[in-house]
Amino acid sequence: MKRAALAALAALLAGCSLPRHPAPAPTLQMPAHWRTAVGPGAPVERDWWQAFHDPALANLVQQALARNADVRTAQARLQEYLARITVAASGQWPMLTASGGPSRAEAIGSTGSPTVVTSVTAGVQASYELDVFGRAAATTRAARLDYQSQLALADATALSVAANTANGYLNLRGLDAQLELARATLVSRRRSLDLARRQFEVGYSSRLELAQAEAEYRTTAGVVPQLERSIALQENALALLAGANPGVVARGLPLAELAPPAIAPWLPSQLVRRRPDVAAAESAVAAADASLAVARDQLLPSIRISAALSGAGSNLPELLSNPTALWSIGGSILAPVFDAGRLRAQTDIAASVRDRAVFAYEATVRTAFAETDNALASIRRLGEQIVEADARRVAAAEALRIAHNRYANGYASYLEELDAQRNLFTAEQTVLQLRAGLLGAHVDLYRALGGGWAPAR
Repeated sequence: MKRAALAALAALLAGCSLPRHPAPAPTLQMPAHWRTAVGPGAPVERDWWQAFHDPALANLVQQALARNADVRTAQARLQEYLARITVAASGQWPMLTASGGPSRAEAIGSTGSPTVVTSVTAGVQASYELDVFGRAAATTRAARLDYQSQLALADATALSVAANTANGYLNLRGLDAQLELARATLVSRRRSLDLARRQFEVGYSSRLELAQAEAEYRTTAGVVPQLERSIALQENALALLAGANPGVVARGLPLAELAPPAIAPWLPSQLVRRRPDVAAAESAVAAADASLAVARDQLLPSIRISAALSGAGSNLPELLSNPTALWSIGGSILAPVFDAGRLRAQTDIAASVRDRAVFAYEATVRTAFAETDNALASIRRLGEQIVEADARRVAAAEALRIAHNRYANGYASYLEELDAQRNLFTAEQTVLQLRAGLLGAHVDLYRALGGGWAPAR
């Protein structure tokens, strides 16, 4: 009998040929270095926004990390995946159930006449599936890897929210600086308009020059409400990121005092281990591979052992004092014989999910390389642009001084001074925009380098 059972089990195993699903060939190549270097600097810290030394920025980022809806949602999702680990791990333990209750039935007795039987039963049943092929362990491992992936995604969400908040704040300070410049320029344009009006009234200049001065004043005046609108929209966006109602955002250091921090970018191989989205993609590949193993194991037989112990009596006192004991123990082997290809199709689905996870991982790593290189290139080129733009601003200021003196002494028309005023205003705006852009590029580099977040624990 024992030999017959073993022979049947061997026949079942021989008939359960597992399909092969090799992983796709890797296409990812690790670059040896970045295309652009920005020079030596300080390492990336976890609370990297502190490197800007602006208390208002630090408070805003901390508020966003504590109250942002996306961050809180990602943290809440972790509780779900922790519970999934418990659900998966429960398959590696026996299941115990208890039952009991009274019953009353009418049956045909030994004399052929109806007999009413009353009984009270109570019992315990146990069942356990032997994890011969490691299916339960693989299910638990897949659940743990899913949790690791979600943990890394929560870090990636926090990094994104912190970077978006910092970028929005720096953009706000850039808009504030441009508004301050526009208002100061508007005062200067007002003086020029008053001068042109007085000269026209005394017959020193023509109506054309007066009209040109007024047009330039109105143009500058139109910039002020445009910037005020942009500031209001940026403040509302920041309030939304920080989980607050729309309103005024507290300011700290002005744009001129916000110096870009020094950063020493990591090597490409180190970057792969730092970024939380890369860690999440890597865990997703491992989880998909474990799920594929579970799907393949569904094609193998399952061995289950069950046992039951119960007691019965005609009433509750009898059940408690002198019950009739009943027991059973047994085992079963369940193997798929015909399911119209359902289990093999599920295995193919799991293999496709694993392959897509591999492709997504490679795409995530390449994106990390590109974002880091883009940020490094932006920092270097924006720094060079600022040098040229600042030189242009100095030259434009000198050109305006000369044009004003020529106009005041009657050697040139007012149009020459107007052109010089416009050129200086444009040059000053460009410098402010580039400075804000350079600060934002540093935030982008912090984001690209992983922002100090470690891989999933």
